Amino acid sequence: MSDELADLEREIEETRERLATTIDQLLYRSHPKTIASRQVAQIKGYYVDAATGEPRTDNILKTVGGVVGAIVLVVVLRRVTR
Repeated sequence: MSDELADLEREIEETRERLATTIDQLLYRSHPKTIASRQVAQIKGYYVDAATGEPRTDNILKTVGGVVGAIVLVVVLRRVTR
């Protein structure tokens, strides 16, 4: 009986430790600085090749084209509505 109780107490303590570790990981992942750094890394990964460190000109050109297109659209719409 005492062996079963000791085993149960050990199992409860292990479960508590796993739960504490999981909560710590969730707190770290949900921290605003962690989220921001992940997003920055994701954006850098889109515009810079991780292996060589060279800029990815194709993705940069797509973004520049989209921005220029949006600006042109706004300018044309303003002129049409005047």
